[in-house]
Amino acid sequence: MRFQTPLVPARLIRRYKRFLADMRLADGTEVVAHCPNPGSMMGLDAPGLPCWLEPNDDARKKLNYGWRLAELPDGHVAGIDTAVPNRIVREALLARAVPELAAYGTVRAEVRYGRASRVDFLLTEPGLPDAYVEVKNVHLRRSGDWAEFPDCVTVRGARHLDELAGMTAQGHRSVMLYVVQRTDCARFRLAEDIDGNYAAAAARAQSAGVEMLCHGCAISPQAITLDGPLPLR
Repeated sequence: MRFQTPLVPARLIRRYKRFLADMRLADGTEVVAHCPNPGSMMGLDAPGLPCWLEPNDDARKKLNYGWRLAELPDGHVAGIDTAVPNRIVREALLARAVPELAAYGTVRAEVRYGRASRVDFLLTEPGLPDAYVEVKNVHLRRSGDWAEFPDCVTVRGARHLDELAGMTAQGHRSVMLYVVQRTDCARFRLAEDIDGNYAAAAARAQSAGVEMLCHGCAISPQAITLDGPLPLR
Protein backbone atom coordinates (compact mmCIF):
# COMPACT_ATOMS: atom_id res chain seq x y z
CA MET A 1 0.00 0.00 0.00
CA ARG A 2 1.59 3.22 -1.18
CA PHE A 3 0.68 6.52 0.40
CA GLN A 4 -1.36 8.69 -1.95
CA THR A 5 0.69 11.84 -1.33
CA PRO A 6 4.28 12.29 -0.07
CA LEU A 7 4.50 12.31 3.73
CA VAL A 8 5.94 15.29 5.58
CA PRO A 9 7.92 15.17 8.86
CA ALA A 10 6.53 16.61 12.09
CA ARG A 11 6.79 16.25 15.84
CA LEU A 12 3.97 15.31 18.18
CA ILE A 13 2.86 18.00 20.60
CA ARG A 14 -0.03 16.03 22.12
CA ARG A 15 -2.66 13.47 21.21
CA TYR A 16 -6.17 14.04 22.61
CA LYS A 17 -9.84 13.15 22.16
CA ARG A 18 -8.62 9.85 20.65
CA PHE A 19 -8.73 11.08 17.05
CA LEU A 20 -6.84 14.39 17.24
CA ALA A 21 -3.14 15.21 17.51
CA ASP A 22 -1.40 18.56 17.64
CA MET A 23 1.75 18.47 15.51
CA ARG A 24 4.62 20.84 14.77
CA LEU A 25 5.86 20.82 11.18
CA ALA A 26 9.53 21.21 10.24
CA ASP A 27 9.05 24.97 9.63
CA GLY A 28 7.57 25.45 13.10
CA THR A 29 3.94 25.66 12.00
CA GLU A 30 1.50 23.96 14.38
CA VAL A 31 -1.31 21.93 12.81
CA VAL A 32 -4.02 19.54 13.97
CA ALA A 33 -3.80 16.08 12.41
CA HIS A 34 -6.35 13.30 12.32
CA CYS A 35 -5.20 10.35 14.44
CA PRO A 36 -6.67 7.22 12.79
CA ASN A 37 -6.27 5.13 15.91
CA PRO A 38 -8.90 4.75 18.66
CA GLY A 39 -6.69 2.61 20.92
CA SER A 40 -4.55 3.60 23.88
CA MET A 41 -1.43 4.00 21.68
CA MET A 42 0.69 3.07 24.69
CA GLY A 43 4.30 4.09 24.02
CA LEU A 44 3.44 5.99 20.84
CA ASP A 45 2.03 9.20 22.28
CA ALA A 46 5.04 10.88 23.94
CA PRO A 47 5.38 14.63 23.25
CA GLY A 48 8.27 15.31 20.86
CA LEU A 49 7.88 11.99 19.05
CA PRO A 50 9.09 12.31 15.42
CA CYS A 51 6.17 11.59 13.10
CA TRP A 52 5.16 11.54 9.45
CA LEU A 53 1.93 13.16 8.26
CA GLU A 54 0.02 12.76 5.00
CA PRO A 55 -1.27 16.10 3.65
CA ASN A 56 -4.57 16.30 1.82
CA ASP A 57 -6.53 19.01 0.01
CA ASP A 58 -9.89 17.23 0.15
CA ALA A 59 -12.55 19.84 0.94
CA ARG A 60 -14.73 17.10 2.46
CA LYS A 61 -12.19 16.48 5.23
CA LYS A 62 -12.10 18.72 8.28
CA LEU A 63 -8.35 18.34 8.79
CA ASN A 64 -5.57 18.85 6.26
CA TYR A 65 -3.24 16.22 7.71
CA GLY A 66 -3.45 12.58 8.71
CA TRP A 67 -0.97 10.96 11.11
CA ARG A 68 0.56 7.95 9.36
CA LEU A 69 3.91 6.96 10.93
CA ALA A 70 5.93 7.38 14.12
CA GLU A 71 9.71 7.15 14.22
CA LEU A 72 11.20 4.85 16.88
CA PRO A 73 14.73 4.48 18.28
CA ASP A 74 17.46 2.85 16.18
CA GLY A 75 15.83 3.71 12.86
CA HIS A 76 12.64 1.73 13.42
CA VAL A 77 9.16 2.88 12.43
CA ALA A 78 5.58 2.23 13.55
CA GLY A 79 2.40 2.61 11.53
CA ILE A 80 -0.37 4.57 13.25
CA ASP A 81 -3.43 3.93 11.06
CA THR A 82 -5.38 0.92 12.36
CA ALA A 83 -7.11 0.54 8.97
CA VAL A 84 -3.81 -0.23 7.21
CA PRO A 85 -3.52 -3.91 8.23
CA ASN A 86 -6.76 -4.83 6.46
CA ARG A 87 -5.63 -3.01 3.32
CA ILE A 88 -2.22 -4.64 3.15
CA VAL A 89 -3.59 -8.08 4.06
CA ARG A 90 -6.11 -7.77 1.23
CA GLU A 91 -3.30 -6.90 -1.20
CA ALA A 92 -1.27 -9.86 0.05
CA LEU A 93 -4.19 -12.29 -0.14
CA LEU A 94 -5.03 -11.26 -3.70
CA ALA A 95 -1.37 -11.73 -4.65
CA ARG A 96 -1.33 -15.09 -2.83
CA ALA A 97 1.57 -13.74 -0.79
CA VAL A 98 0.45 -15.13 2.58
CA PRO A 99 1.98 -18.61 2.48
CA GLU A 100 -0.51 -20.19 4.88
CA LEU A 101 -3.45 -18.95 2.76
CA ALA A 102 -1.94 -18.93 -0.74
CA ALA A 103 -4.16 -21.77 -1.98
CA TYR A 104 -7.26 -19.56 -2.00
CA GLY A 105 -8.13 -17.67 -5.17
CA THR A 106 -11.29 -15.77 -4.15
CA VAL A 107 -11.14 -13.04 -1.51
CA ARG A 108 -14.26 -11.32 -0.17
CA ALA A 109 -14.23 -8.62 2.51
CA GLU A 110 -16.71 -7.78 5.27
CA VAL A 111 -18.90 -10.89 4.95
CA ARG A 112 -21.58 -11.49 7.58
CA TYR A 113 -21.01 -14.51 9.80
CA GLY A 114 -21.65 -15.82 13.29
CA ARG A 115 -24.30 -14.14 15.41
CA ALA A 116 -23.87 -10.47 14.53
CA SER A 117 -20.40 -10.00 13.07
CA ARG A 118 -18.66 -9.36 9.76
CA VAL A 119 -15.50 -11.32 9.06
CA ASP A 120 -12.63 -9.27 7.65
CA PHE A 121 -12.05 -11.76 4.83
CA LEU A 122 -13.77 -14.88 3.57
CA LEU A 123 -11.52 -16.98 1.32
CA THR A 124 -12.91 -19.64 -0.99
CA GLU A 125 -11.43 -22.15 -3.39
CA PRO A 126 -13.04 -25.24 -4.99
CA GLY A 127 -12.10 -28.36 -3.05
CA LEU A 128 -11.04 -26.47 0.07
CA PRO A 129 -12.96 -25.53 3.22
CA ASP A 130 -13.93 -21.86 3.36
CA ALA A 131 -11.43 -19.83 5.39
CA TYR A 132 -12.68 -17.10 7.73
CA VAL A 133 -9.88 -14.62 8.46
CA GLU A 134 -9.93 -11.91 11.13
CA VAL A 135 -7.15 -9.29 11.13
CA LYS A 136 -5.90 -7.42 14.21
CA ASN A 137 -3.56 -4.44 14.25
CA VAL A 138 -0.64 -4.76 16.69
CA HIS A 139 1.56 -1.85 17.74
CA LEU A 140 2.25 -2.40 21.44
CA ARG A 141 5.82 -3.11 22.54
CA ARG A 142 6.75 -2.94 26.22
CA SER A 143 9.86 -5.07 26.61
CA GLY A 144 12.52 -6.73 24.50
CA ASP A 145 11.48 -7.48 20.94
CA TRP A 146 7.98 -8.64 21.92
CA ALA A 147 4.95 -7.29 20.11
CA GLU A 148 1.78 -7.61 22.19
CA PHE A 149 -1.98 -7.49 21.73
CA PRO A 150 -4.23 -5.96 22.89
CA ASP A 151 -3.14 -2.56 24.25
CA CYS A 152 -6.49 -2.06 26.01
CA VAL A 153 -9.53 -4.17 26.93
CA THR A 154 -11.35 -5.37 23.81
CA VAL A 155 -14.69 -7.07 24.32
CA ARG A 156 -15.24 -6.99 20.56
CA GLY A 157 -11.93 -8.79 19.97
CA ALA A 158 -12.88 -11.59 22.36
CA ARG A 159 -16.23 -11.95 20.59
CA HIS A 160 -14.46 -12.32 17.26
CA LEU A 161 -12.41 -15.20 18.65
CA ASP A 162 -15.56 -16.98 19.84
CA GLU A 163 -17.18 -16.39 16.43
CA LEU A 164 -14.17 -17.94 14.69
CA ALA A 165 -14.32 -20.95 16.99
CA GLY A 166 -17.96 -21.36 16.02
CA MET A 167 -17.08 -21.42 12.32
CA THR A 168 -14.43 -24.07 12.95
CA ALA A 169 -17.05 -26.19 14.71
CA GLN A 170 -19.12 -26.00 11.51
CA GLY A 171 -16.26 -27.49 9.49
CA HIS A 172 -14.75 -24.30 8.12
CA ARG A 173 -11.21 -23.04 8.49
CA SER A 174 -10.76 -20.08 10.84
CA VAL A 175 -7.70 -17.85 11.13
CA MET A 176 -6.75 -15.00 13.44
CA LEU A 177 -4.04 -12.94 11.75
CA TYR A 178 -2.14 -10.45 13.91
CA VAL A 179 -0.32 -7.76 11.92
CA VAL A 180 2.58 -6.11 13.77
CA GLN A 181 2.68 -2.59 12.40
CA ARG A 182 6.11 -1.69 13.74
CA THR A 183 9.61 -2.77 12.71
CA ASP A 184 11.30 -3.23 16.11
CA CYS A 185 9.59 -6.51 17.06
CA ALA A 186 10.65 -10.05 16.20
CA ARG A 187 8.01 -12.13 18.02
CA PHE A 188 4.46 -11.90 19.35
CA ARG A 189 2.51 -12.69 22.51
CA LEU A 190 -0.81 -11.81 24.12
CA ALA A 191 -0.90 -9.08 26.77
CA GLU A 192 -2.70 -11.17 29.35
CA ASP A 193 -2.20 -8.57 32.10
CA ILE A 194 -4.04 -5.94 30.02
CA ASP A 195 -7.01 -8.11 29.03
CA GLY A 196 -7.24 -11.51 30.66
CA ASN A 197 -10.65 -12.13 29.10
CA TYR A 198 -9.19 -11.77 25.60
CA ALA A 199 -6.35 -14.16 26.46
CA ALA A 200 -8.89 -16.69 27.75
CA ALA A 201 -10.93 -16.34 24.54
CA ALA A 202 -7.75 -16.89 22.50
CA ALA A 203 -7.01 -20.08 24.44
CA ARG A 204 -10.56 -21.34 23.83
CA ALA A 205 -10.32 -20.52 20.15
CA GLN A 206 -6.99 -22.24 19.71
CA SER A 207 -8.28 -25.34 21.49
CA ALA A 208 -11.25 -25.31 19.11
CA GLY A 209 -8.91 -25.33 16.09
CA VAL A 210 -8.65 -21.63 15.22
CA GLU A 211 -5.28 -20.97 13.58
CA MET A 212 -3.17 -18.17 15.03
CA LEU A 213 -0.83 -16.36 12.62
CA CYS A 214 1.34 -13.28 12.96
CA HIS A 215 3.09 -11.24 10.28
CA GLY A 216 5.27 -8.16 10.43
CA CYS A 217 5.26 -5.15 8.13
CA ALA A 218 7.78 -3.42 5.89
CA ILE A 219 7.29 0.28 6.61
CA SER A 220 8.73 3.40 4.97
CA PRO A 221 7.53 6.96 4.30
CA GLN A 222 6.57 5.72 0.83
CA ALA A 223 4.60 2.54 1.55
CA ILE A 224 3.56 -0.20 3.98
CA THR A 225 3.40 -3.84 2.91
CA LEU A 226 2.86 -7.14 4.70
CA ASP A 227 6.15 -8.81 5.60
CA GLY A 228 7.12 -12.30 6.71
CA PRO A 229 5.72 -14.36 9.61
CA LEU A 230 6.72 -13.80 13.23
CA PRO A 231 6.73 -16.53 15.89
CA LEU A 232 3.89 -16.56 18.41
CA ARG A 233 3.96 -17.53 22.04
